[in-house]
Amino acid sequence: MTENAWTIPNLLTVARILLTPGFVMAFVDKRFELAWLLFAIAGLTDALDGFLARVLRQRTHFGAMLDPLADKVLLVTSFLCLAFQGWIPSWLAVLVVSRDVLIVGGLAFLRYSGVDLQRGIRPVLVSKATTVAQIALVLLIMVEHTFAVYTPASRSALVLIVTALTTLSGAYYVRVGLGMIPVNGAANNKD
Repeated sequence: MTENAWTIPNLLTVARILLTPGFVMAFVDKRFELAWLLFAIAGLTDALDGFLARVLRQRTHFGAMLDPLADKVLLVTSFLCLAFQGWIPSWLAVLVVSRDVLIVGGLAFLRYSGVDLQRGIRPVLVSKATTVAQIALVLLIMVEHTFAVYTPASRSALVLIVTALTTLSGAYYVRVGLGMIPVNGAANNKD
């Protein structure tokens, strides 16, 4: 029996992906009110899709793959925009982007190595906390620059939290991924 991929939670996840180019266009055009509003809506879909998937019992394999991808597209894009504008330190954008590239590259390598990823890597609390902290930081910075209300202490605290959580979650996924590499994988993949 095939699953219905077009559930309400999955549609919200697709909406998050589709909102990302709108966010970028508004940001580039310096329409920051619209940019932060689009980002806030996209962030809200992240909270809603998981909640609705549980409540409506509409968890799907498609959603399990699409949701983290939507998060990565939105957050990597927004961190790059903020860094190019000089609103966050460039090293922070590099950290966030590097973690996500490492995760996606690691998953591709594991799949290439024949690892069954359906059973494998599940989101954990530190990963979810990382996403929430990253969204909160982007929203705070967008609101600060939109309304010219600056909160240096809050911003510094969130930068520190995002740095710590991004590093911890990246290390967690590297450790889990390394443990999934088949010991005899190199011998099986010789051409």
